[in-house]
Amino acid sequence: MPGPLRRIVVLATGWSFILLGVVGLFLPILQGVLFLLLGLWILSTESAAAAGLLSRLRRRYPKMSETVEAARNIAARKLRRLGEIFRK
Repeated sequence: MPGPLRRIVVLATGWSFILLGVVGLFLPILQGVLFLLLGLWILSTESAAAAGLLSRLRRRYPKMSETVEAARNIAARKLRRLGEIFRK
């Protein structure tokens, strides 16, 4: 994906998850904190401010950091499998 298009997709996706997270804080159906962290993680690939905030949260909440890292590893494995399926 070309650079500018990739950036737009990443920013739109990240902010969509942030918005879902904010809504999820008030609705019992959605896991607000999970969506906020996911959106922040996505935005951290393109934004130094988001990367800094994520880094501070990891230092302050090490247990959360372990959980996020485990989720990231699971997602990476699933994405690799999907990539292998679509390459065939």
